[in-house]
Order: sequence, then C-alpha cells, then structure tokens
Amino acid sequence: MTYRIRIILDVKDDVIRDLIVDSSINLEELHYTIAKSFGFKGQEMASFYKTDDNWEQGVEIPLFDMSENGDSLAMNNCIVSEIFEKVSDKLIYVYDFMSMWTFFVELSEITNTNEDGLPKIALSFGNTPEEAPEKEFKSESLTNDFDAFDDENDLENIDDIDFDNY
Repeated sequence: MTYRIRIILDVKDDVIRDLIVDSSINLEELHYTIAKSFGFKGQEMASFYKTDDNWEQGVEIPLFDMSENGDSLAMNNCIVSEIFEKVSDKLIYVYDFMSMWTFFVELSEITNTNEDGLPKIALSFGNTPEEAPEKEFKSESLTNDFDAFDDENDLENIDDIDFDNY
C-alpha cells in the first residue's frame, strides 16, 4: 500500500509537500524524507507528536529512544501504517530544536497500489524560508499566585515581616 502524506510548514507563506511513501516504512525514514523534501539535510534532532483533529500536541515520538532500558517509543520502531490508520490522521513534526521548524503532517490518501521509486514528492508548493519563524509559546491563563500571596499578607513593606519567626 502507498500513502499520500501532506506536509505543511508552519510559516507565513504556504510551503507544502505531498509525499508518496510505502506504508511499511518507519517514522525515521519519513523524517528523513520530509527533511530532504524541504531542503534540509536531515542531520538535526527531530520529533513527531501524536495529535488529535484539532492539532493538539500529544505523545512525543523522538528520533532516538532516550530511555535507559531501550523500550520507549522512537521513530525507528513506529511503522507509518500503525501511526496513520485512516485518512485525515495527523502528526506534528518538529525539526531542529534550535530553530523549531514545525510541520503539520496529515494522511490524505491510501491506495492499494505498489509503486517503484518511493518515496517521492508528488506536489511541491512554495519555498522554505532561510530562517525558521520565531515561535510564541502561550500557556493557559493561570491565576497569579504572587497576587494571592500579597492579598493574604497585606504587607506594604518588607520591614513588616518578622523573619525571626521563620
């Protein structure tokens, strides 16, 4: 079986690649294929992240197994057909943790044909920028614990604290 996988680089202008891959390859092979299709050498650290339909980041699948006993998820022990079970299944792919190139990866088609010369680029649209855009990481709105502390003690001056009691 072959999979058509759409990869969209998360940058201002559209940069898209559609890859045709054999469904039996592992995520490490997909990693190198994606990296090279966007003009990277594939020599930097990378991870895939499982995601839901809303692109919420989930479990990490790193390039290498970092566990002490060697039995954790890693790209080389995850087969594409086991990760992408149906059309519209998604992953987030992050390449080069210093630059944080981020990609949206989605299975767009499954065919029962066998093709020679895979993997191959079926669609290439847009050019990869010279530099990755800066990422802005936002957290959920949390109550400010410092304000809560100030409210409880109602102190105007640090000299009002009796440190001998602590």
